[in-house]
Amino acid sequence: MMEATPDKNRLLLLDGHSLAYRAFFALPLENFSTVTGQPTNAVFGFTSMLINVLRDERPTHIAVCFDRSEPTFRHEQYVEYKAGRRETPDDFRSQMSLIFEVLDVLRIPRLSVAGFEADDLIATLATQGAGLGYETLIVTGDRDAFQLVGEHVTVLYPVRGVSELSRMDPPAVTQKYGVPPERYRELAALVGETSDNLPGVPGVGPKTAAKWLIKYGDLDTLVAHVDEIKGKAGDNLREHLGDVLRNQQINKLDCAVPLEAAPPQLQMGQWDREAIHTLFDSLEFRALRERLYASLSAVQPEADEGFEVDLTLPGPGELAAWLAEHAAGPDRVGVAVTGSWGRGTGELTGVALASKKGPAVHLDPAALVAEDEQALAGWLADPARPKALHDVKGPALAFAARGLTLAGVTSDTALAAYLALPGQRTFDLGDLVLRYLRRELRGEADPSGQLTLDGSGEEEVARDLAVRARAVAELADALDRDLERRGAARLLHEVELPLVQVLAEMERAGIAVDVDHLAGLSASLGGQVKDVEQHAHTAVGREFNLGSPKQVQQVLFDELGLPKTKRTKTGYTTDSEALTNLLVSNGHPVLEHILRWREVAKLKSIVDSLMPMVDDAGRIHTTFNQMIAATGRLSSTDPNLQNIPIRTAEGRQIREAFVVGKGYECLLTADYSQIELRIMAHLSGDEALIDAFTSGADFHTITAARVFDVPPEQVDGELRSRIKAMNYGLAYGLSPFGLSQQLRIPPDEARALMEEYFQQFGGVRDYLQDVVRQARQDGYTETILGRRRYLPDLNSDNRQRREMAERMALNAPIQGSAADIIKVASLRVDRALRERGLASRMLLQVHDELVFEVAPGELDELQALAREQMCGAYELRAPLDVSMGTGRTWQDAGH
Repeated sequence: MMEATPDKNRLLLLDGHSLAYRAFFALPLENFSTVTGQPTNAVFGFTSMLINVLRDERPTHIAVCFDRSEPTFRHEQYVEYKAGRRETPDDFRSQMSLIFEVLDVLRIPRLSVAGFEADDLIATLATQGAGLGYETLIVTGDRDAFQLVGEHVTVLYPVRGVSELSRMDPPAVTQKYGVPPERYRELAALVGETSDNLPGVPGVGPKTAAKWLIKYGDLDTLVAHVDEIKGKAGDNLREHLGDVLRNQQINKLDCAVPLEAAPPQLQMGQWDREAIHTLFDSLEFRALRERLYASLSAVQPEADEGFEVDLTLPGPGELAAWLAEHAAGPDRVGVAVTGSWGRGTGELTGVALASKKGPAVHLDPAALVAEDEQALAGWLADPARPKALHDVKGPALAFAARGLTLAGVTSDTALAAYLALPGQRTFDLGDLVLRYLRRELRGEADPSGQLTLDGSGEEEVARDLAVRARAVAELADALDRDLERRGAARLLHEVELPLVQVLAEMERAGIAVDVDHLAGLSASLGGQVKDVEQHAHTAVGREFNLGSPKQVQQVLFDELGLPKTKRTKTGYTTDSEALTNLLVSNGHPVLEHILRWREVAKLKSIVDSLMPMVDDAGRIHTTFNQMIAATGRLSSTDPNLQNIPIRTAEGRQIREAFVVGKGYECLLTADYSQIELRIMAHLSGDEALIDAFTSGADFHTITAARVFDVPPEQVDGELRSRIKAMNYGLAYGLSPFGLSQQLRIPPDEARALMEEYFQQFGGVRDYLQDVVRQARQDGYTETILGRRRYLPDLNSDNRQRREMAERMALNAPIQGSAADIIKVASLRVDRALRERGLASRMLLQVHDELVFEVAPGELDELQALAREQMCGAYELRAPLDVSMGTGRTWQDAGH
């Protein structure tokens, strides 16, 4: 990597279409798409390459050049120019506008001129740059650019997708092709270019062409001596000389394209951080955004200021006095910690406290004397001392593991940012500080230019942590103002923040596990994996790897000749949906074996991942995440308890491994019944739908009877299943096409079914129309508690993105409201347990279900308490209902 210096301008020119097209085919389309269904593989690959080259080359000037759809002068010279190229894929075309958006938020100029190709614009700018003494770098997958290589111009040519670039300077071009850059166009004229539909001399490759050009000096001299060329190659050259001369003319790059900007006007601009957040959130490019900030922060500093910190390192016994002087008032104090946490516990290695003004303090927990430990414990546990932390649950677990109680937390800056920016995928403190405060997460020097501390290792760590504490204190105020503006302050303070402590307690408690059951299940599933594998091999007549998509493709489509599925970059898809459709239409037994093998292998993987997570007390401690799902739903990791399948017998056997712990009577599960449908009835106000709930009869049967105009007793299983799919489908924003796929009926029949449904439940239709209209007007949807989900794609010009955003607008208020209600229920149940002094405890929240460990003699009281608090979490017109079950295992307690 060469560093640009103030007296040396470096111009970076990129061929936008060339690089985007390479990225499209380099990255598998099926692995890159947003929740709205927008393909992003070309955007991701292009942006990744752009970040890398900006990081490595540090240009002072930059432009990205694009082709236009209009014919160029080359088409006028040769009507068959590029005629052999296949039609541009729709999935690629839909991404070009997104690439333009990426360049715009990065303030990178993009240029195009009608009648000219991108490499003509690049040639013009490179020539101008060389004349000004600029060092010019061209990033392109078009070899025609090699003719521009010279003293001031280097081509960075992709050799592997867009991840690896080869530096083509004059020696590299000469070594690769046997001729210097100024002769490359002539070599290409002789050899031809298939992608441009420019046929060369048959039987003449680069080596022969280079030999001729070296011998005769240039193409003109070669043509003058064409009769001297012997053999078949000479005959072909003479026969196709017209093609060669035409190729030479067409390959010539135009270095005088009329452009609106010259190199001096292409300076690197200050990129728009807020716009980057918005765009990268919608593209779901979390990793790329982090790489962008890490790579370019030194190039594009956005803040001139850090944080002034007057740091105190108290001696033994001095902490109480410091807290009394600097942390005993009403001002919120930022708390930052270092350490590790997870699986219900944690460990502290450092603590820093700092208000927005005044000095900061750093503590080494390992060095605290008893007097200071007591002072810290008292201050942390005092609810009258307001505190702010970033992502508080982990530190709370670490404090608890040390016997310290954390109270008085009035802000979690990560949680607050999540409510303000629910579409964002990461809530890094440094990023938020830049975004909200326009400051860097670093300490400032004093007026003399010296840092407060001497920069030694331990003091540097202490200073950095104190800076984080000060930043959290200031950021908390900025986020409070933002949440007030967005109407989410109450949601933070009354739901999300109190819930942190409840979730931390559940993580600390964990749930007991029968390790012997897991071991036996692993062995049983392992045997089934091998058995199914053997049946698959027998069905095909040979062994193959069922876990290899490539080998499965070869068996199904090459050897067995089964109908091709959807084409992918690596062949044809073998996902479960495709194989299931093949099984229905074809029925080959190997398809059933492959699907069964995948199911059993997945279950075995889940079981095998659970066993190492059991602690010495025989319990597993999951980690609950509040800041993942934009709808507000909780998720869990290490292990993901929401990922345990319960629709199959083997999946339910996994739940049998989760058992009641020693000293407790049983497990109790309490699950909301049809909560999404009740919320839909409430939000829509449809009286017929509300009546169906309040009738006391089976909801799906009653709604089916109304839609199909038959008595309830005549509603058979098929009719009920259809309406059940409709009921839930509407709550999840299902389209007529989606319903047809789910019910395996023609789209027109699904559309007719929806129309019949809306004839009976017109309030639902009106609600669904109104919620999309309002969301398009406001830019967001809202839950019953005011949780917003921002959907900029509602006004997208891209139909696919717009329609997916519409489905999300239908789904978010219902799913988000369900998430709000179960969170409120958890808070109410937790508070009631403590108020009544029960020894029973809440262990898990999974989807709409709460799982309890019941202390001896408390079952009846706990059931009544849970039902009362859960049903009272929110007053719906279709009242909340709770189903309960008890048992020794989680599976037994199901209902």
